[in-house]
Parts: sequence; C-alpha cells; structure tokens
Amino acid sequence: MAAPTLDFWFDFASTYSYPAAMRIRALAGEAGVGLNFRPFLLGPIFKSQGWDTSPFNLYPLKGHYMWRDLERICTDLSLPLRRPEPFPQQSLLAARVALVGLGEASHEPWGEEFCVAVYRAQFAHGRRIDDAAVIGDILEGLGVPAAPVIAAAGSDDNKMRLRATTEEAQRRGLFGAPTFTTCDGELFWGNDRLERALLWAQRDR
Repeated sequence: MAAPTLDFWFDFASTYSYPAAMRIRALAGEAGVGLNFRPFLLGPIFKSQGWDTSPFNLYPLKGHYMWRDLERICTDLSLPLRRPEPFPQQSLLAARVALVGLGEASHEPWGEEFCVAVYRAQFAHGRRIDDAAVIGDILEGLGVPAAPVIAAAGSDDNKMRLRATTEEAQRRGLFGAPTFTTCDGELFWGNDRLERALLWAQRDR
C-alpha cells in the first residue's frame, strides 16, 4: 500500500500557520505520513465572506487573544516571534515563488525549505515578505538563484496555478489556515489540530 499523505494548506500571512510550518515535517516523519505543501491565498475566501482584511483585524478582541495565544505557543516551542508590520502581509509573491519550488522535480527540491524560511523571515525576524528583495535574499540563502525563479513565479502559467490552487481550496471548503486534508477528504483546521490530522491520515495505511 502507498504511504499515507496529508495536504498542508497555508497562506504565508497566516499567524497560526507559522508554528505549524515549523513543526509539521518532523511530526509527519515520525508518523510515517507524507506531506504535500499547498500554498494558497486566503484573500479571495475572505472576500467571499464580505471581509476585506483578516478577521483578527476586524474583531479586535479576537486579534488581541490571537497574538497572546501565538506568543504562548511560540514560547512552548522555543520559536522567536515578532509581530509583522503591517499585518497581514501581502503573500502573493511568496506563494507564487513557493509554487515554483514545490513544482520542481529535482533530487533536492527547495520548495519546502523556502516555505519554512518565509515564515521564519516574517514571524521571527519581522521582514516584509511582499518585498521582492527579501524574497530574493531567502532564495539566495537557500542556494537558489533568485532572478530566474522570481521571473518564473510571475509567468502566466504559474499565476494560473496559484489561482487554481486557491479555487480548489474553496471547493474543498477551506475557510482559514493552516488546514490539513487527508486522502479520504477529512478536513482539520488549525495548528492545534495537526496531531489529530496526522493520526487520521495514518488510517489510510
């Protein structure tokens, strides 16, 4: 039988996706579950609900709780945390670049490492992930030439790929990030549901 797999859906602007991205690969490896990194955009999903920004901005009490909760989570995981300014960051460029890396059929793909590095740059170091120079620095730090990758990220084919991925997320009923989906269609939302999602995925053995 094929190994069980889990789809990891995330928007780079998502706060709770930061700790999820930092720990998911180790946990999945221990569980024997394969991973598919699935970057998408929450903006169109929020707009379909009549929101023009993050619900953490629309509802200040919820936002205040989220930031304190994220501080506690990061403390428990020994992860540094800096609140990005502005929040949320524009994640379009990072998502397009991630799709280039995740789609490469190389022996040592850099897509997952790029995704983790983007979260670290934004939430650990407070860098602007909508800045092409920052994205270029991240790529170069991974040993990946930045200019051709950023050019490929802006191609019509890659733009359509991100649009299709976001539309797929909507069809699957995603409403936030991080979200984890299993081969049998189960959906788990939130960093705190990661372990449960992995346990469910193991049932596919």
